[in-house]
Amino acid sequence: MKIRPSSKARHACALLLLATACRVQAHDFWVQPQAFKVVPGQLVPFTLQVGHGPYRQRSPIPASRIVRFQALGASDAAVDSREGLHPGDVSADGQFRLQAPGTHLLVLETDNRAQSHLPSVRFNDYLKVEGLSPALERRAREHRMDVDETEIYSRHAKVIMQAGTFDPAAPTAVTKPVGLALEIVPGVNPYAVPRPGALPLQVLYQGRPLSGATVKLTNLDHDESPVEVHVTDGAGGATFAFPASGQWLLNVIWTRALPADAEADYETDFSSLSFGVL
Repeated sequence: MKIRPSSKARHACALLLLATACRVQAHDFWVQPQAFKVVPGQLVPFTLQVGHGPYRQRSPIPASRIVRFQALGASDAAVDSREGLHPGDVSADGQFRLQAPGTHLLVLETDNRAQSHLPSVRFNDYLKVEGLSPALERRAREHRMDVDETEIYSRHAKVIMQAGTFDPAAPTAVTKPVGLALEIVPGVNPYAVPRPGALPLQVLYQGRPLSGATVKLTNLDHDESPVEVHVTDGAGGATFAFPASGQWLLNVIWTRALPADAEADYETDFSSLSFGVL
């Protein structure tokens, strides 16, 4: 005879799964400037954010783990902005200036020294929620669905900023790859997209198009859950409806299995692209 769980037990289980999914989403990380459109030369404070909805908070990441923080303008010349970093300060995690008019790209990258250890149930849920099918299939194939896993991870964040008046004829670096391990590359400058319109993008992993990756678009003003989700095609591409207004985040996660003698079971990259609708 099968024993059916009570309604209270089923409700508790549903809440547990929901909480697990929310904690999983808390992996999302991005750079949040005070404004996406600024005056050239203006000092712009920013915070490093992680999580969504009730789990959103300032990231506790130390400056020692940030290996790259640059601003790229129309000339493609990267300006090292690490001297402006001060994570954990009371009101902001740093500041920067964009001296020249035009569309700029901020790039922040961490090392991969962060590590997490997840029980098997949470790790499986995490892989399902984030669309990490190859890792999930590997666990099933190797009969590891009940095995706890350890991952090392790094974060890669890009921000599209506008300094001064937008000029549609001006060159920009935002539609070019910048060499991140996992990277969202828009096919067009978001600030040039008419409304209503579309925002095509490509996801690159280790410099190559990544198919089968789950990309999410989230309204940062109402960030409990994404408003649009797509899985990249064979060329690593996906297309989103362009928002009418607000502050927005695109994010993607990818993981790979490490050799048996490595310090962890998986290496995971978290990548984001944030922008405002001017």
